[in-house]
Parts: sequence; C-alpha cells; structure tokens
Amino acid sequence: MPGLLHPLHEGHAPIILHNAFQDAIDALEDWELGNDEPLIDVNDKRVPISAVFRRLWTCTDILPARTLAVVEDLLPLRSTEFKIGASTYADAAYSLWQLSQQKRAATSEIRQ
Repeated sequence: MPGLLHPLHEGHAPIILHNAFQDAIDALEDWELGNDEPLIDVNDKRVPISAVFRRLWTCTDILPARTLAVVEDLLPLRSTEFKIGASTYADAAYSLWQLSQQKRAATSEIRQ
C-alpha cells in the first residue's frame, strides 16, 4: 500500500502512524472471527490493519506504556520479551501482523 501510509524517516514514524497503530490494535482486539479484516481510517483512506502493522516493522520509536500493556494482553506468550521504556513499535508490529494473519486464516476456514 505505498502512498496510503507515511514512510518512516530513519526508523521514526510520524505521529499519524503511531495513532494508526493504536487504532489498528483496537480494531484487532474487536475483530470477531468470521468477519473481514478490519479497516481503519488513515488520512481519510480506509487501510487494512495488517498494512499498518507491516509499515511499522522497522520503527525504532519506543512504545508508550499504555500501548505496551494492550500488546502484552494480545500476545501473552511474548509478553516476557517486552520491556517498558525499551520495546519499540517494531518489537510488536511483526507479531501483531502474524496475529492478524492467523485471524484472517481462521475466518477463511469458518467461511468454507
């Protein structure tokens, strides 16, 4: 989805991507199996949450503690890997993308 999401600058994301990441996490939490992948609004465009997670795979910005707590709830098996004040968006983004892909696959199975 080039062009829909802002690029990173030397590993740093603009605040709009930080906000999109939080919106994507919220949508991932609310995603019920059987429904299509959630879309969120970024720059007046509808973007799949997986695209937001992918965009932040290399983001070196530190996750805020409140966001980290939600990530730990979503990824309990990885929670020991996260550290307040040290974990980055990249640390969480790939695992959240994987979780979104698992939900997408489970939805496909339900529909068959």
